[in-house]
Amino acid sequence: MPAIDFDAERQYDADRFSAQGAFRTDRTKVVCGFFEPGQFIPVHAPGSDLVVSVRSGTGLVREGDREHRVEPGDVVAVEADVDRGIRADEDARLEALLVTSPPPTDAEHDPVRRGLKRGEFDPDGGTETEQDGDDDGGR
Repeated sequence: MPAIDFDAERQYDADRFSAQGAFRTDRTKVVCGFFEPGQFIPVHAPGSDLVVSVRSGTGLVREGDREHRVEPGDVVAVEADVDRGIRADEDARLEALLVTSPPPTDAEHDPVRRGLKRGEFDPDGGTETEQDGDDDGGR
């Protein structure tokens, strides 16, 4: 597997999160995710496992009904078919390594496209309440 250089991959987009592909096979997809303050990947539930490794910044990762506050060094894993989304805090950029296995299908990303078009973190409803007592850092 090639070495992943966040400095070389770093690209921010003023309109939406930026996902820079770093590695892909039929079994795994690895991207460097770059989020301006407040940007997000809308909640969706593809049939793939997800690992989010936060490199810099702060935000939250949705895992089903839970929302994990995240900061550099935190890792959150979400099983396949479980709602997940990622959102940068309003006052900070967020950079994370995102690993999915197997890679989600194009159809599984329909809720992502719908949420981005509408500017909605959770395009299909669900809870928007952060769990203030969840201080496990996504572990």
